[in-house]
Amino acid sequence: MTNNAPIGLFDSGIGGTSIWKEIHQLLPNENTIYLADSKNAPYGSKSKKEIQSLSFKNTELLLDMGCKVIVVACNTATTNAIVDLRAKYNVPFIGIEPAIKPAANKSKTNSIGILATKGTLNSALFHKAVLNYPNTKIIEQIGYGLVQLIEEGKIDSKEIKELLETYLNPMIEANIDYLVLGCSHYPYLIPQIKKILPKSVKIIDSGQAVAKQTAKIITEITGSAATEKSTQIFYTNSNPEVLTKIVNHNFPVLFKEF
Repeated sequence: MTNNAPIGLFDSGIGGTSIWKEIHQLLPNENTIYLADSKNAPYGSKSKKEIQSLSFKNTELLLDMGCKVIVVACNTATTNAIVDLRAKYNVPFIGIEPAIKPAANKSKTNSIGILATKGTLNSALFHKAVLNYPNTKIIEQIGYGLVQLIEEGKIDSKEIKELLETYLNPMIEANIDYLVLGCSHYPYLIPQIKKILPKSVKIIDSGQAVAKQTAKIITEITGSAATEKSTQIFYTNSNPEVLTKIVNHNFPVLFKEF
């Protein structure tokens, strides 16, 4: 495996670019290929079998493009499919799971909130993680409708604000001091979320942890990170305009049917 082979990332749309940004910031010389499966977003409302099938398809596309490691930049795909992906394909996979551990360990009120998709909150992997913190009150909330609105570019919309207020107010009443964002789309809502939450509530997402793990795995398999000037390529099977706007760089965003 050559140093300059790309890192592959996929998500059920544009949300995983929040993970890509953390990886690119930490590893600016690494080539990356990002697949935004916006046509099938959100994964969170699909069955486990559908999520696995889409994850296999995305993985095979990235492997065909020569990727040396694959980041499953989607909480729902990670919690429902990463075990099967690792069993089926001979390539390192890095997943993204809700950061329950740091939130529960740091909480002073012993009450934390988790905003995630139905697919993540209903997964066996998530339920197993929750069992490790019996003394922490964990308020789970499915973010119905949020991914669809983000995919439509409506991040600052009234609809988003109203949904977030509905989802977050019960958590505030439950005296949470940490909010875990359990979907890679949700970091794009942090400015909106901060307007609703008290300043005492800290927000945690998994982006930096995933970037650090990616750097560690790449060093293990290639000996070092890439050093040449890098290329970043984004593919979407839906409207490229929203992805172009959210990437906010002069990188190619290409329409591809997949």
